[in-house]
Amino acid sequence: MLGIIKKLLGGGSTVDYKLLLSQGAVIVDVRTVGEFRGGHIKGAINIPLDEVKSRTAELKKKNKPVITCCRSGNRSGVAKSLLVSAGVECYNGGAWDTLNHKIV
Repeated sequence: MLGIIKKLLGGGSTVDYKLLLSQGAVIVDVRTVGEFRGGHIKGAINIPLDEVKSRTAELKKKNKPVITCCRSGNRSGVAKSLLVSAGVECYNGGAWDTLNHKIV
C-alpha cells in the first residue's frame, strides 16, 4: 500500500536497471580515477564528475541511456542533472556497490 501511495505522490519511483542494461544502457562511474581503480562495476566507463560536462558529446554519440553511479549517489545525481540538461536520457544509479547488487 505504501508503494502505491508513493507512486501516486510522485515519490519512490523505481527504475529497472537490469532492463535498462539489457536495452544497451551505459554505466558511467563519476568517481575519481583512484576510486574507480579501487573497485567498480564490470563494464562501467569512468568519467570523473569534473569531466562529465566536457565529455557529454561523447555520451550523446552512443545514443544509449546512461546510468550514473559514484560512492554515495551525490556526485552521480549532479552528473545526471548535467546530462539530462544536455539532452541525454540518464538515470542516477546511486552508490556503485548498491547498483552492482541490483544488476547482478
